Amino acid sequence: MSLNPETPNRKLSGGFIATAIAILFCLFGNLGAIGLVGPDEPRYAWIARVMAETGDWITPKLYGQPWFEKPILYYWTAAVGFRLHFSAEWAARLPCAVGTLAAVIAIGWLGREMYGGDVRRFSTPALLAPLIFSTSVAGIGFSRAATPDMLFSASIALAMASAAGILWRRGALPSRQPGELLDSKSGRLPLILFGAFLGLGTLAKGPAAIVLAGGALLIWALATKRWRAAFRLAHPIAIGAFCLVALPWYAICAVRNPDFLRVFLFQHNFERYLTPVFQHRQPFWFFLPIALLGILPWTILLWPAVRAGLEIWRKKSWSDSPGFFFACWAIFPLIFFSFSESKLPGYILPAMPALAILCAVALAREFRKNGRSAFKIAIAIGITAIAILIAALVASRRINWSFALSGSDAHPMLPPAALAIAATAAFIAALIVASARKSLEDFALYSALYIAFCVAIINFAVLPRLDSFYSARPHAAFLQNDQHPDRIFAYKLRRDWNWGLAFYFHRQLPEWSPDDAKPALVLTTPQGLSEIRRDGRFHGQLDEPYAGVLYVPVEAARIR
Repeated sequence: MSLNPETPNRKLSGGFIATAIAILFCLFGNLGAIGLVGPDEPRYAWIARVMAETGDWITPKLYGQPWFEKPILYYWTAAVGFRLHFSAEWAARLPCAVGTLAAVIAIGWLGREMYGGDVRRFSTPALLAPLIFSTSVAGIGFSRAATPDMLFSASIALAMASAAGILWRRGALPSRQPGELLDSKSGRLPLILFGAFLGLGTLAKGPAAIVLAGGALLIWALATKRWRAAFRLAHPIAIGAFCLVALPWYAICAVRNPDFLRVFLFQHNFERYLTPVFQHRQPFWFFLPIALLGILPWTILLWPAVRAGLEIWRKKSWSDSPGFFFACWAIFPLIFFSFSESKLPGYILPAMPALAILCAVALAREFRKNGRSAFKIAIAIGITAIAILIAALVASRRINWSFALSGSDAHPMLPPAALAIAATAAFIAALIVASARKSLEDFALYSALYIAFCVAIINFAVLPRLDSFYSARPHAAFLQNDQHPDRIFAYKLRRDWNWGLAFYFHRQLPEWSPDDAKPALVLTTPQGLSEIRRDGRFHGQLDEPYAGVLYVPVEAARIR
């Protein structure tokens, strides 16, 4: 089922090279633009750094205690970066960027295998799908976040690509005979890869890898009645590869830590799914808007993808449709996690590679219909770009207001905002021209360059200026030569600041107590400062600007 019947062009086009560079820049460009942020990044990075320092590659430890919230894969990969003396941000985030690139390669291969065409041309899903995934909000965001989510999603994408190769080559489609490659060496490799990648997913986040891949394949087998082909995925070769990759660490960790299986499997998997014990409750429909936001700016392409799906349903031709396979892959995580009592945005990430493929196929088909369809797509994506720009400008006003609190008269977000406005106007004009010419290659090229330019603005002009507001990195650098490091405390800080400061100080900051009668430097919040003022230990004006935390020099207690 080829979407590109044209004669292949064997030369690499300038557009292909430019888009490849744009994809790499979106994933790897300036990973250290901002320090580790939020509660997760510094916590996971701490564990990986300790693993590199101590040489204990089995038991994850946080502040000297075993920490079994997640399995080992992310910690291993990040610890390698710390061993190689990368900066903290690059060591912590590079595994996720590499995982995203692996997912990009997997979905590119799937686009080529399922829809044919020349991989050098934008008019095939083999290039459009990687472009859409790597330039989506979810692709860019999670490729630059030091968490296990992208490694988990990439492992599932690679496993599903292997499964698709097995199913299509072994007779899941009527044109093939079941089992024709079962005894050949080329037939064993996809089975080994399928099991091994599921094993990596299990090392990344646990048994959810088996559930998500197995659930999607089960829905596909039920609807298509291709049970014989689907059951071949449980071949002993695949099971053996899975066990070889996943089980050794689980077994060794359980032997060394008797509480491991109870804490990890029961508390952080079953209890997390079945109860709101971790306080991540959200409405049942939570993941639908998250998925729509995650695939931005390409969300509008889901509409023609849904139309094509309804047409397949009306004709009852889903048995022979690769698109239905990708739809099962995308839909099952939505359904499965919607029933969970704990919901976080990253849970939906395994569906994003499949959504990118569906969007790529829809985009290629719309451009092949007529000029009117291409024009509608161009206008819709242009409107999406304007909406995102408006949201960014509103956010920049809040950022400028925060800088104003620090006493600065400058408006540091104005130059980046002006560049973004000019780039968006040029982008929309270019899309209209490309749609008028029905040139999908120009359309994709302009989109890639525009998104890469916007990422560059964020990485080099916006995030560094927000560093002190959201990351503990500049605070630790400012205080690293303090004459009394033992008298630096935290007080009433949020947990993300506590973990961030601990990571960059390389030690936990103790919580300050009003009963402490000695002078101290207390890192706190406006609320904490109010309490210190009421205690009578601070009477002056703050010399340090407001930048995420307040530096409060506390006086010695008076003798009453």
